[in-house]
Amino acid sequence: MSNPPPYSDTVPLTSYQPADEYPAQNQPHNPPNVAFSQPGQPNPQMVPMQNLPPSQGMAAGDLGNVPALPPGYTQPVISTQPQNHPQTAPEGQRPDGWMSIPRGVPANCPPGLEYLASIDQLLIHQQVELVEVLIGFETANKYLIKNSVGQQVYYAAEDSDCCARNCCGPLRPFEMNILDNYGREVIHFSRPMSCQGCCCPCCLQSLEVYAPPGNLIGKIEEEWSFLTPIFTVKNAAGDTVLKIEGPICTFQLCSDRIFKVLSADGSDVVGQISKQWGGLLREMFTDADQFGVTFPMDLDVNLKAVMLGACFLIDYMFFERKNN
Repeated sequence: MSNPPPYSDTVPLTSYQPADEYPAQNQPHNPPNVAFSQPGQPNPQMVPMQNLPPSQGMAAGDLGNVPALPPGYTQPVISTQPQNHPQTAPEGQRPDGWMSIPRGVPANCPPGLEYLASIDQLLIHQQVELVEVLIGFETANKYLIKNSVGQQVYYAAEDSDCCARNCCGPLRPFEMNILDNYGREVIHFSRPMSCQGCCCPCCLQSLEVYAPPGNLIGKIEEEWSFLTPIFTVKNAAGDTVLKIEGPICTFQLCSDRIFKVLSADGSDVVGQISKQWGGLLREMFTDADQFGVTFPMDLDVNLKAVMLGACFLIDYMFFERKNN
């Protein structure tokens, strides 16, 4: 390629001019006409919020100014909320598996018993203790108490002496603490020391129920009988309100053992306490039992708590083994 020809003298050259002598068309464009407000004066380009149309304004009662929108534009409407909040469980169910406090708590209901107002069945699962399975050392029993859909209602923990557990076995006295999902003791069971034998009417078992602790609401007492185990459920005044009648033989392979809950006169069956079959290995090598308690939905919450205490007494009398 050939080099371009040198500039000729015919090309008009303009002389240098100062910046203030530039022609108007060569001046840089001014920035947008934005007015800046002086302290204490309103901004002319800002529109008061109360004068905006509903589609452009904010919630009623908010103060302040918002920028004016160009003609033809409207404020976008937010139709969804942020999704970074934790999920909530359905009504009556907590994310952690515990039962929520039901609505419509009955009057004069002891604190902590409102959970029993809306259920007619309780499932009691005794936890397996590895120390008992491996070396046979009797430890304090622990239970999970759930409703019919598997939500945990209470947690039960035995409070007893180590020597009494390993020397007296199922005849040992104990205190049972029933805790709610906040860790508060809402029900307390107390079983005194007593021998057990069907041939001696003076060696009968009993268990007292308190809710809240210190307030007696009922009691379960064993009646003397020669063949079938019979229990009397009493209220705080000592009146018989229910009876419990068990089977002649409490050991049945591969089947549940049913204790019928009867009315005070013994004519009607109103519920039951069932020892559920847990499988061959569980029954042979552990004493971690599973129970179900059913009662009428409209039964007083105090009596439902007493029925729960009857289940624990039956467990220790017939299904708790010594030196497993």
